[in-house]
Parts: sequence; structure tokens; C-alpha cells
Amino acid sequence: MHMKNILLIEDDKDMRENTAEILELANYRVMKAENGKRGVELARKDLPDLILCDIMMPELDGYGVLHLLGRDPHTAEVPFIFLSAKAERSDVRKGMELGADDYLTKPFEESELLNAIEGRLKRSDLFRKGFERSMDGLNAFLESARGMSALNDIASDRKLRSVARKEMIFHEGDDLRSVYFVQSGKVRSFKVNNDGKELVTGLFGPGDFLGYMSVLEGGRVSEGAEALEDTELAIIPREELQALLYRDRDVSMRFIKMLTREVKEKEQQLLNLAYTSVRQRVAQALIRLHARYGPNEPSNLGVQISREDLATIVGTATESLIRALTDLKDAGLIESRGREIHLKDLKGLERLANDH
Repeated sequence: MHMKNILLIEDDKDMRENTAEILELANYRVMKAENGKRGVELARKDLPDLILCDIMMPELDGYGVLHLLGRDPHTAEVPFIFLSAKAERSDVRKGMELGADDYLTKPFEESELLNAIEGRLKRSDLFRKGFERSMDGLNAFLESARGMSALNDIASDRKLRSVARKEMIFHEGDDLRSVYFVQSGKVRSFKVNNDGKELVTGLFGPGDFLGYMSVLEGGRVSEGAEALEDTELAIIPREELQALLYRDRDVSMRFIKMLTREVKEKEQQLLNLAYTSVRQRVAQALIRLHARYGPNEPSNLGVQISREDLATIVGTATESLIRALTDLKDAGLIESRGREIHLKDLKGLERLANDH
């Protein structure tokens, strides 16, 4: 098992040595820094698994250390526990608002120290590894976040909404009161231009969140969402997600990663619309649909979707889509099985999709 590295930043020599001894006896590798500036240098150089940092220090105090490390993408996710000689609520509140994960008031018991560290490391591992893209995974994600953020006032029961195929979940311009988690089914998000033409902006399946952009931006949704088939959605109140985002750094980092992925996907989609042929876009869409919604077994490379829905995803007229599908069939890349499109030659489709 990997020995965890802990960075201890403490200007009091006796406190630093005694705490380091406790940690080493508990089988942690300890790096010691006698002041904040040295602590920041060590954190950036050796990237510890967790940081214990005193608040009141000369040169650079604990708040300054947290601020600098929080701005550095390499150290922003490292769990950070404050050591405070004073139990004043203002100190604690300021630290947590800056992004600290926990705090210990000196003098602390050995068990307090080790329990706080073990809890933070376990939780950090969970968030880095990710949760299952299922209802159980959602509840584990929320419970884990809530448990360490003292958000005990949030209701744990999750209301469900059933949405029929072709039913709208929300419209462009709506002020969402909730964020949705897809428990089962398929969903598309889309925008409509002045001529009434639709462009699909995203595809969502089990384990995905819907509508969180409006929460992060604090405004109305910029696109509509429609079920591609019968779908079950778990409802997360907007206030609950906002509380987790504002008061829990791990949750915030996860949503930042989701946003980054979504922005990259939309950039790629715009480039494809500008520079690729309809045949290429159809190939890309079929590969994307299979990756998002297709069965896990390699022997079944089927995609179930109506021609109209596929046309809006590709960003073309249905007639143009049908012509492109015929070309792909003639090339031996796909075949139709009723509503299902079977990907006969996945590698050939990938070559076509990536042909520049």
C-alpha cells in the first residue's frame, strides 16, 4: 500500500516535532516546514497527499498558504487542514470560506489528529476515483460531501421525475429551481435558431447531470432539454447543489472538471460543423452515440435513435442525413435494423470521422 505523504507547516519547533512523531508512528511519511513560505515551496515541489498548516505564523500565515496553493492547479485539490491555537469562530469561518477542508484546535488529542487525517484522505480518494454513474453513486457522492461539510439540514430523500419520450424537461430561458440527475434513459439538449432550426448541444445518459450550468451561472438555462426515450430523473434542489459547491472544495473541483469536458465537447462540435462533411459528422455522431448510450458488450454495436433525432444531432436536414446513411451502408460501415443502426465496421467509421 502506498505510504501517504503529509506536509506539516508549523513554526513552533516542539509542536512540529511532536506532531511529526505521532504521524510517523501512524505510518505516514512527513515533510516538515518551519514557516509558510517554505511550506508552499515543499507543496509545489513534492505534492503531498494532505497538508496540515498552522494559521498564525510569521512571514506568511496559514491563510496566505491556502490562498497561494488554491490558485495553483497542481495543489488546489490537496486536502488542507488548519491547526488553530484559538477556537474563535471567526478564524474557523475564514479558513473554511477560503477553501480549507477541516480544522483542529490546539492542543488536540492524538486520536483527533489521526481521525481527521484518515477521514480526509479517504474522502479525497473517493472524489479522485469518482463515484458510480448510478443512483447509488449519486447518493454516495452527496452523502460524502454533506458528511464532511456539516450540511446536516439538507433532506436526504431524492424525489424522482418520470419523463416520456419526446417530452420536454425544460425549455431554453427557464429559471430552473432544480438540477436533474439522469437515473435511466437518454436526453438531448438543444438550441433553436431564428429560423426554427434545432442544433443538438449535448447528449446525456445515466450518471449525467442536467441543468447545472444555470446554477453555476446563477441565471436562466441557455438551452432546452428533451427526453430521447422514457427517462427517470432524480431531482436535486438548486439550493442543495449551491451549498455543496460553495462550501465543499471537492464538489466544486468535480463540477469544474465536468464544465471543462463540456466546453471542450462544444468547441469540437462547432469545429466539426464548420469544417467537416455531413458524412463525417454522421460517422462522428454514431460513434459518440454508441460511446454514450450503447451496450457494453463489443458484439453489439447498435444505436437506437430516430432519423429525425439523429439529423438534429448532426446538424443537417433529415433528407441529407438519409443520403449520408445510404453512403455509409454502401461502404459497408453500417446497416439498418429497423430503428436501430448497427455499426458494422467501427474502425472504418473512426477513420472516416477523423479524416481531415
